[in-house]
Amino acid sequence: MTGKPFPAGMASLGLAALLAVLLLAATPSPGRAAERAASRPWKPSVAGAHRYARTRLGDVSFAIAGRRARLRSFQGARTAPAASVIKAMLLVAYLRQRSVRSRRLHADERALLEPMIRVSDNAAGIQVAALLGDGRVERLARAARMRDFQWVYEPGWLGGLSQISARDQARFMLRYERYVPGRHRHFARHLLGSVVAWQRWGIASVRPRGWRLYFKGGWGIEDDGVGTVSHQVAFLERGRCRLALAILTEHNPSTTYGNETLRGVARRLLHGIRAAPCGRRKAVLPRLSRGLDLGEERGDALDLLTAGAGAQLG
Repeated sequence: MTGKPFPAGMASLGLAALLAVLLLAATPSPGRAAERAASRPWKPSVAGAHRYARTRLGDVSFAIAGRRARLRSFQGARTAPAASVIKAMLLVAYLRQRSVRSRRLHADERALLEPMIRVSDNAAGIQVAALLGDGRVERLARAARMRDFQWVYEPGWLGGLSQISARDQARFMLRYERYVPGRHRHFARHLLGSVVAWQRWGIASVRPRGWRLYFKGGWGIEDDGVGTVSHQVAFLERGRCRLALAILTEHNPSTTYGNETLRGVARRLLHGIRAAPCGRRKAVLPRLSRGLDLGEERGDALDLLTAGAGAQLG
């Protein structure tokens, strides 16, 4: 039995419908495309940050690292005056002391360490440095395998003489809690996560939504009285994801200019990170500290330490 052929118009319609079905099957749905994009490993935009850094006045260096990603940097071994970035190390060195590591902190210790980090109190930092002496900070640097760090302490000075590099600081911040005794980890995290609002520029101003930020900044006039430094070191967390970055700027026309450089580098390094796939983990809730008095006087002994400090690095 011979069938009758379809009319030419119906044949064309059938072929068009078949092509439409094949095209729909070959085109991924928006949901699947988004899932595939989210599953790709995120990479920092080092090239973009590098290009931006080269357009800025002064000297810029940065480094970024993740738990499962190699450290990537620009001028990562270049050293710069530590400024108040050194206070993040002073906090750890203090908490690692044999006489401190296994006991509860006293009220006067908390009143000293909290403003040193949260408001970058120089008087508190100078006192902590004096209590620690030379050996404890250098031992911490060796434990963290810092390659470029130079600790120089003189009474009344803080951070201006010591030297740090971006690569050392990024590695240190990535494993920050590893160097803090277990009893004091909540305390250290809380301080780095609660820097006062009026010091939350640079990295803090471009913190990706959904990520927790823990950081310390440093700024001020260099020893030669000419150049201005502005630094930040930080680690960020979301779920099981964690990364750390350090941005150092030196010889800026002004602190404001340096802070804008920090922001521009951080924004480029962190571009697209909100889409990074991260599993869930139990949130670490910081315990709020009590009795923080930002205007507390610390007595004549401290006045002697700070006398003549003048315009120090922040």
